[in-house]
Amino acid sequence: MSAAPDVPVRAVKRSFGERLFGAARLDIDVYEEVEADTSATGQAGLVVCLSAVSLAIGSHQAGLTFVGATLLREILSWLIWSGITYLIGDKMLRGTATWGELLRTIGFAQGPGLFYCLRAIPVLDTPVRAVVAAWKLVAVIVAIRQALDFGTGKAIATALLGFIVYVGLAIVQALLLGVSFGP
Repeated sequence: MSAAPDVPVRAVKRSFGERLFGAARLDIDVYEEVEADTSATGQAGLVVCLSAVSLAIGSHQAGLTFVGATLLREILSWLIWSGITYLIGDKMLRGTATWGELLRTIGFAQGPGLFYCLRAIPVLDTPVRAVVAAWKLVAVIVAIRQALDFGTGKAIATALLGFIVYVGLAIVQALLLGVSFGP
């Protein structure tokens, strides 16, 4: 009697919606799936865009110009944050990932941002802002940990160091260009 061959637990890719909600639930298998699926970069970008539009809707501001500016800022933030995270996590802390893997996992970690639209209800503004920010932080740490294939401590260190660099770059940009960039 021969042993059964190893069969992957999940042979079929999840749908975009399953990935989006799985990432928001902090499902490690979803982060591993999008990390490995090079075709999921566009989906990750879509999550970032949907989160940005939700942020704009919930910000009590009107107009397509504001929505467009928010969208552009969030896309650039995602690209820059993923790059900084890649340099710190892969090059400094010896994780194993590509920039694309971090783009995909960090992009999907923005899923909780879809709830930012609830900030349009005045009484919910502060609680939604706090809950979504904390949720996204935890999701990003899970995303970093899974993409870089190291422990939670190193993922937190990567996120913290990355945040310091990101804020430093935002300050330099604000000083040089007279505009703000960042969260």
